[in-house]
Amino acid sequence: MQTFEFAVVVFASAVLIACPCALGLATPAATMVGISTGAQNGVLFKGGDVLERAKDVDTVVFEKTGTLTKGEMELTDVLTVDGTNTDDSGLVSDGGAAFEDRQEIDEETVLRTAGSAERGSEHPLAQAIVEGANARGIELSEPTGFENVPGHGVRATVDGQTTLVGNRKLMRDNDIDPSPAEDALTRLEREGKTAMLVARVPAGTSVPAGTTGGELVGVVAVADAVKENAAAAVRTLFERGVEVHMITGDNERTARAVAEHLGIDPEYVRAGVLPEDKADAVDAVQTGDERVMMVGDGVNDAPALATAAVGTAIGSGTDVAIEAADVTLMSDDPLGVVKAIRISEGTLRKIKQNLFWALGYNTAMIPLASIGLLQPVLAAGAMAFSSVSVLTNSLLFRRYTPDHDYELLGRLRRDR
Repeated sequence: MQTFEFAVVVFASAVLIACPCALGLATPAATMVGISTGAQNGVLFKGGDVLERAKDVDTVVFEKTGTLTKGEMELTDVLTVDGTNTDDSGLVSDGGAAFEDRQEIDEETVLRTAGSAERGSEHPLAQAIVEGANARGIELSEPTGFENVPGHGVRATVDGQTTLVGNRKLMRDNDIDPSPAEDALTRLEREGKTAMLVARVPAGTSVPAGTTGGELVGVVAVADAVKENAAAAVRTLFERGVEVHMITGDNERTARAVAEHLGIDPEYVRAGVLPEDKADAVDAVQTGDERVMMVGDGVNDAPALATAAVGTAIGSGTDVAIEAADVTLMSDDPLGVVKAIRISEGTLRKIKQNLFWALGYNTAMIPLASIGLLQPVLAAGAMAFSSVSVLTNSLLFRRYTPDHDYELLGRLRRDR
């Protein structure tokens, strides 16, 4: 072979074997299959960048209602408040004198009062109270002057009387002392229930401007059952070395009762978080190098989902939450969060395998081509085989199910 011909052969072989086709296919092929695998398993990633970020999550923040719990509140308790209000701290003390029908206040009256006031609200807690009253055959009145107090409760006029249903702060803000019901509230909250105070102002009562002059009439409580796989999801995340936090608008006792049931460290529980403060709560966790995944389902969760490094929405949640999230779980199973992380991690491992194949061929064959030991036809075949191996390796990932961590040859090991 003449020198010129030899040079042409070496040039052709080197160019063919150095073609970066396989290298260019390594990442997009695996990413495409990873997103497809996620969709097949009920996990929708908005893009390849999201798929890459999910594996780096070291903290998961759950919004309690609708994610760890079913979000289907049920009325569990209706209690009356006996005795008169005390006036230890300047709060209004009516002593019961203004209520001529005080002796007629029973559980049915408490539930009718609370249910009528809550008819104007779409909150799950309100719906549970209304449905509980309807289930007991109690006829509710139509409220007027309804006012929602975000994070605290509602205020409405029922049968000519101003009615308040909400937490302790709502009562104190309206100069009503919640202390007569404190024992009942504490007991219910320790049981993991959400307890709400019910108070009313008698018609025709003359009170100073800005106060209610009312008194407590009772307590209603609702409970939200924990999802079947919530504890398993929390446990699996802990085993992976991921911290699990929980934020909720519920009071401290209720939040801690749910956290204890799920195995979440009380240190990582933030209770009494108002809707507008959820994004700040995520920011507080996401300081330094922490990479946070926020999991939520409601309209109020949207800002927090957008703030987190990876926002994850439950498929049964609102459209606003789904739009703001990076990952959408098609089911309401908390284990979907674990699946998302496993798929992300498996995809990145598959990309590394592809890069190994692509670079391996080039590294081994380029020196041979450079010294004329590789014919152009063999170089073309090797280049094509490299691309085929990368695509085949990526397509094999479709057989992966995220019920376990991804392992190379994992299927063969299990079969044995």
